[in-house]
Amino acid sequence: MDNEKKNGILLESGTNEIEIMEFTINDNLFGINVAKVREIMLSEEVKPMPHVHPAVEGIFKPRDIVITVVDLPKYLINQECPKGPKDLFIITNFNKMYVAFRVHSVVGISRISWQDIHKPDNTISGGTDGVTTGIAQCDGKLVSILDFEKILAEIAPQTSIQIDEVDALGPRERSSSPIWVAEDSILLSKMIQSSLVRAGYENLSMFPNGSELWDALVQLKDCDDLSSRVALIITDLEMPEMDGHHLTKRIKSNPKFKSIPVVIFSSLITEEMRYKGKEVGADEQLSKPEIGHLIGVLDELLKKSRENQKGDSNS
Repeated sequence: MDNEKKNGILLESGTNEIEIMEFTINDNLFGINVAKVREIMLSEEVKPMPHVHPAVEGIFKPRDIVITVVDLPKYLINQECPKGPKDLFIITNFNKMYVAFRVHSVVGISRISWQDIHKPDNTISGGTDGVTTGIAQCDGKLVSILDFEKILAEIAPQTSIQIDEVDALGPRERSSSPIWVAEDSILLSKMIQSSLVRAGYENLSMFPNGSELWDALVQLKDCDDLSSRVALIITDLEMPEMDGHHLTKRIKSNPKFKSIPVVIFSSLITEEMRYKGKEVGADEQLSKPEIGHLIGVLDELLKKSRENQKGDSNS
């Protein structure tokens, strides 16, 4: 495939496709969304740091920034693995942070549809303790997609959603506005739900991916008072079966649903992702873990939506 055609696919918004980088740890195949990866480099000497999570090797400075190194083999199997000279560092950037993950090899990149990534059932997901967010089939091989946000939240809780941000908003009124949330990470879904309830938003419906939210929304296509059933939608980007861009595109392309405010809340809000979100019609796009900012945006969008409904009823 020539570069021009390939770049056209990558820049197109809402196609429900993902590029997965496959890597190995002890000959087991894992995957990460290419959008999270900044570069791959040979492992280097790491400076240990005191009082850190056991899976944190320490830090290194490849160029002009200091990067934390996570020993992914140790994290996954909870014991030391031999470190080889051919080990690689996958340098990631999400949640506005650079982190290097040690792996044993990188196999390649596959582009597949999110429909071909299935959420693991309870026997292998491990519930809130699990770090497998999806199972994909790439070139005939099964690949476990890891929940890197969950891994980072466990290793460094201060980098994830902070309830303190909600408390800092002060006393708030209770709201019965129905808000739907699509988030595949079990841990982050619970953290978002807890934060929104604490902020006064008590009428929440949580969905593990965009596909299930969309199916539920389609059931309301004949509802006369749609805003009483769903006033606003919050969606993650990376989700099995249907990602947040494709979900937003479907909502905003549908005359019945297009007036519902959609907020993309993701660890992957880069300039390119912001462009894609705008292309599919997202009302707002916010980077995790800024939960306080999210709540402020919900307040404004719901207020604006109520004012628009009053204007329509008076006209």
